[in-house]
Amino acid sequence: MKDQKTEECCGHCDEPSRRDFLFMTAGAMGAVAAGSVVWPFISQMNPAADTKALSTTEVDIASIAEGQAVTVMWRGKPVFIRHRTAKEIEEAKAVDVATLRDKQSDDQRFKTRPEILVVIGVCTHLGCIPLGQKTGEVKGDYNGWFCPCHGSAYDTSGRIRKGPAPKNLEVPSYSFISDTLIRIG
Repeated sequence: MKDQKTEECCGHCDEPSRRDFLFMTAGAMGAVAAGSVVWPFISQMNPAADTKALSTTEVDIASIAEGQAVTVMWRGKPVFIRHRTAKEIEEAKAVDVATLRDKQSDDQRFKTRPEILVVIGVCTHLGCIPLGQKTGEVKGDYNGWFCPCHGSAYDTSGRIRKGPAPKNLEVPSYSFISDTLIRIG
């Protein structure tokens, strides 16, 4: 004898039952619980607020007169900002790129405003801080920067011209927010 309920359909067999509803609810609650457990582990991989604050820095260049230079810190490294003279720009553009160890023209390095030079002030040889930012410091044979550790000399475009450094001074990512404000990073 067969069960009468299984043989006769009341016409509602395609509709979800209470059991289906409970399974769906339990599955959704399990997904929410799993997400709340995993979220802190994923979130802890994000950079800390103090690290985010150091990722960019803004510098007012209005007070930097032509021929002057300033040093700012960004991500724990010195950044050299120099307001170059027309003579320094001409000298940098006149250099034959084929003679350079790290072949970059002045136009490739400083496209937006060539009079404002922004480079990371760390020698690419062994990480020393080159001289030449302050008035009266040794600027090397090419009137740019001179690394006192091993004698690398950089020109007014931050390109390596002499010594053991393998690359030019690095140009960080930067943008002009206005005519007088730079955002580094």
